[in-house]
Amino acid sequence: MRTRTAVFRFAAVAGLACFGSLALAQAPGEPLTVKKIKDNIYFAEGGGGGSGIIIGDNGVIVVDAKTTPAAGKAVVDEVRKLTSKPITTVILTHSDADHVNGIVSFPKGLTIIAHENDKKEIEEAEAAGARGAPPKDYLPNKVVTQMRESMTIDGVKMTLIHIAPAHTSGDLAVYLPDEKVVFSGDLVGNGDPLIHMQKNGNSAGWIQFVSALVQLDADTYLRAHADPATKAEVEA
Repeated sequence: MRTRTAVFRFAAVAGLACFGSLALAQAPGEPLTVKKIKDNIYFAEGGGGGSGIIIGDNGVIVVDAKTTPAAGKAVVDEVRKLTSKPITTVILTHSDADHVNGIVSFPKGLTIIAHENDKKEIEEAEAAGARGAPPKDYLPNKVVTQMRESMTIDGVKMTLIHIAPAHTSGDLAVYLPDEKVVFSGDLVGNGDPLIHMQKNGNSAGWIQFVSALVQLDADTYLRAHADPATKAEVEA
């Protein structure tokens, strides 16, 4: 047990060093690959962390917005290929640049949802003049403050989940109960967990958070930097 704990702690810290190269590996210039997950759900890989596309009754919800303006525009273009319905909502799973900086290419006037800690991290980056950070008119304008908040957006039922600081202080998972799909952001990868301690991430919180995701009635977990996973794979 002591050896496993030591390995876990090392992996969590080492994730800080490797995450930058992981993000860049899918960054600008890489074409998007769009996969159909369910009848109304698609996943756009490439150009940064994977982006979810959820087609609702009257509009489209996008989960995460890529790394650059060019990659963000590519997502918008892919949505237009799939449907004539407008993008109405963007949900951000956390504040890392490869999930938020492309939002400047999305239409203005959107509902932008994030956990309250995520909003704080993005605002701090914008105030500090961080390269590529979203400007004020693209900052989150609706925040999640509870561990679980259920809502219906464009006819799509969903629960937004924040159990504890994990990868960052403001991680948010998106659970679609009718479709049995979870957008897990960077909480679930294909190897050791990544803990951004400079963003107050926490390994104990990561265990609590991912354990809660495994308990959901879901069969597909959409991971930002890996292929979709089954419940059994996440559980392992």
